[in-house]
Amino acid sequence: MNLLHFTKMHGLGNDFVVIDAIRQRFTPSPELVRWLADRHFGIGCDQLLLVEPPTRPDADFRYRIFNADGGEVAQCGNGARCFARFVVEKGLTSKRRLRVETASGVIEPELREADEVAVDMGVPVLEPARIPFVSDTDAVVQTLEVDGARVELTAVSMGNPHAVLVVEDVDRAPVAELGAQIERHPRFPERVNVGFMQVLAPDAIRLRVFERGAGETLACGTGACAAVVAGTLRGVLRPPVTVHTRGGRLRIEWAGPGQPVIMIGPARTVFEGVIDLDQPWELPR
Repeated sequence: MNLLHFTKMHGLGNDFVVIDAIRQRFTPSPELVRWLADRHFGIGCDQLLLVEPPTRPDADFRYRIFNADGGEVAQCGNGARCFARFVVEKGLTSKRRLRVETASGVIEPELREADEVAVDMGVPVLEPARIPFVSDTDAVVQTLEVDGARVELTAVSMGNPHAVLVVEDVDRAPVAELGAQIERHPRFPERVNVGFMQVLAPDAIRLRVFERGAGETLACGTGACAAVVAGTLRGVLRPPVTVHTRGGRLRIEWAGPGQPVIMIGPARTVFEGVIDLDQPWELPR
């Protein structure tokens, strides 16, 4: 048998399969990731997180993220908090503040009291070409044609692309339908995560996010960061901001353009498990 040890974790209901690829061998493929992420035939998760040795001398670990559709992405905020708690709980480090290598640069998670983890998510990217978002202007509010209608949004990258829409009521927002349309809009060449933000007060919002490759999740850490950046740039928010998601609350701090976004929230271990990789991976069509 080819046994793989894993840990199931979540950050505000955004759930992960976390794999230690330092003390065991694991080679991901899109087919294998899709099977492990499947909630009926595999383990079940929004994303699979991989812990690897760093490839650069100034980092403690390398952090890789795979969406449930099998595609690898550059960043995941809720996953970053779980990653930090995992490496400490597994005895891979005794540090409380880490430097973690990702495909979008180095992030710095810090374990705090109880189950809270604060993560320096880096400086948000606002230039359309770097998000990437096809636009001939760098205006904060952009207009997108979707199915014959005009949608206003703010495009931000937190190491992964986000489109943030302001809505009156997130419960009535067409998250599944509109989120899927915007996710694959041709003006977002690498697809996009779509946030639906309801402003409650200058320091509080409600948020739902349709994540590329996963659909709507209970919470999205980078989506919360992007929403606070977008709301601040639009003049409707003043950080720090409490972000209410369907899975719980995050606190987001941002001092303005050119400054890093700090995300603070919980990370919890659910259970440990072992799965046999020699069994068939093929999923029903």
